[in-house]
Amino acid sequence: MSNKHGNLSINSDNIFPIIKKWLYSDQDIFYRELVSNGCDAITKLKKLDMMGEYALPADFKAEIQIVVDPDKKTISITDNGLGMTAEEVEEYINQIAFSGATDFISKYKDKANEDQIIGHFGLGFYSAFMVADEVHIDTLSYKDGAAPVHWECDGGTEFDMTEGNKDTVGTTITLFLNEDCLEYANEYRAREVLEKYCSFMPTAIFLRKANAPEEYETISPEDKLDTDTVIETIVEEAKTEEKENENGEKEIVEVSPRTEKLKIVKRPVPLNDTAPLWTKNPNDCTEEEYKTFYRKVFNDYKEPLFWIHLNMDYPFNLKGILYFPKINTEYDSIEGTIKLYNNQVFIADNIKEVIPEFLMLLKGVIDCPDLPLNVSRSALQNDGFVKKISEYITKKVADKLIGMCKTEKENYEKYWDDISPFIKFGCLKDEKFCDKMNDYILFKNIDDKYLTLPEILKPVEEDSDEEKKDDENTENADSSETSETNADEEYKDERSVIYYVTDKNQQGQYISLFREQGMDAVILDHNIDSSFITQLERRNEKYKFMRIDADVTDTLTEETSEDELKELTESLTEIFKKALNNDKLTIQVQKLKNADIPSIITLSEEGRRMQDMMKMYAMSGMDPSMFGGDYTLTLNANHPLVQYVNNNKDNENVNMFCEQLYDLAMLSNQPLAPEAMAKFVKRSNDIMMLLAK
Repeated sequence: MSNKHGNLSINSDNIFPIIKKWLYSDQDIFYRELVSNGCDAITKLKKLDMMGEYALPADFKAEIQIVVDPDKKTISITDNGLGMTAEEVEEYINQIAFSGATDFISKYKDKANEDQIIGHFGLGFYSAFMVADEVHIDTLSYKDGAAPVHWECDGGTEFDMTEGNKDTVGTTITLFLNEDCLEYANEYRAREVLEKYCSFMPTAIFLRKANAPEEYETISPEDKLDTDTVIETIVEEAKTEEKENENGEKEIVEVSPRTEKLKIVKRPVPLNDTAPLWTKNPNDCTEEEYKTFYRKVFNDYKEPLFWIHLNMDYPFNLKGILYFPKINTEYDSIEGTIKLYNNQVFIADNIKEVIPEFLMLLKGVIDCPDLPLNVSRSALQNDGFVKKISEYITKKVADKLIGMCKTEKENYEKYWDDISPFIKFGCLKDEKFCDKMNDYILFKNIDDKYLTLPEILKPVEEDSDEEKKDDENTENADSSETSETNADEEYKDERSVIYYVTDKNQQGQYISLFREQGMDAVILDHNIDSSFITQLERRNEKYKFMRIDADVTDTLTEETSEDELKELTESLTEIFKKALNNDKLTIQVQKLKNADIPSIITLSEEGRRMQDMMKMYAMSGMDPSMFGGDYTLTLNANHPLVQYVNNNKDNENVNMFCEQLYDLAMLSNQPLAPEAMAKFVKRSNDIMMLLAK
């Protein structure tokens, strides 16, 4: 071929300064671009061989060799793929395949953009100029009679192309690094970047330092390969000892045989796994392989709880493994990692356009060849295909969890405390996921038994049915059909109540009351639970959640008429409001079945949720105290101390007893404020002094 000097067809003299400026933060990506190009070239050559259009040598081994030379400040990347002819270099290299170079310049030279520019315009090979002042290409095409080509460019828009001297099919790209990017010629830094982007590329990748001294290893002769370079044969003669046999005679016995070892040049080890676990059939993968892969990829030596192996060919190609780590921490501080690949080439971590947001709490890999290698997030946001991928992943996760609940209930319960924040977060973020999981969400009750919503609601509904039958039996037999219909509709509108506990220790008194009466409650003690149950109520009209201290239910009290307690309620209300100096406090008097409890504080569910919401606003400067809670002090008419207060309203110690009863009730509901706590401690001491007199 004739020598050629020319201009790159990019219609601008300042394309390379723009590349260097706007791609600087992602400059290490050049390794991925150049190595993946090499993998593509090898894949294409293999396909030509399969189609009978080219015959690979018998000893062909697909590989990419990367040599770093810190002394010469160079990096060379060599593949044994299909190579290029001079015409192909002209087409693929000299005419940069931008989506209109002029548009590129006008769009990016005066402003930054969050999109990854490589991905937006498919720069590929030209990413090399992010780190190099000069780039050379030496290539030889697989085609019969092809001549080797040498190409070089110094980072401007001019190039030189001459006949080269490469004598093997494939391509070598040599980067002459600029002074700011010499780190990439460091063997350890190079390995770090290559492992980040290329750990699972489908072609073996080897990295070495130029002029590094050879390393050696010792092997058995039977392990020798044809490619091994033998340095020497190490012989260890047999060892013998003189020993006495069973007849008492001495004889020479061999205690270790003669051995022969070969000292060879150490075999190169690829830095990547060309057949990662997700590419295999799930039936061919062992539990230990899944755990080993997890430790290797995520550097997490805590075992995952379980995993889902994704394997889909239609309507799109997608493979991957999602691991459920132990995530029983505050859900907003959990950091998962979902690595996205295209044909085993790393794209990015945690691209929320492809992976549902709640799955970001997991760890895993997803490989989807149908996605472009370089993705623009703005394009993904409007891509219906990407949405289908996201929906498929969500469905597979839900199916796995539902299957476990149905067929592996014991394991599902064992994992529940760890995975519940993830599932609840998923329900909040994805309505379809919530619909599928609704009947498979577990709630742990006060006896540490796990129940689903249908299991919780079934006894509640049965009780309601019994009450309804009793009501119907007492109805006038001559009631009109219309009246019966109205009664049915009124019954249908009633919501079943699910009681819950947010702090087993703080709300212990209420739990004891419930247990005594055979009532149940579920534990909801995670930060996410407040939002979660609000959403469940909004989506389900059959039930509502109420904290265990939101009301004194009829089940906890003796049956009494209103008139029976009316006078006592009026008297105690006057005494307590005066003693506590609180006219807004709601006071009620009941006969609790447990006579040992003198007083209980309740806060309506709506009032408590409002308080919780205001706590969040308080961080923005709002004062939650302006939204007062709807507290009710319930006094137990069966308790002697309550009776004493009512019968001795003029006693000098009554005010002190009222304050103490109020604080004791409040302590069973929530911690006292510092000032109130100090008064409570002093008052307790004063009461003990009364007893000591």
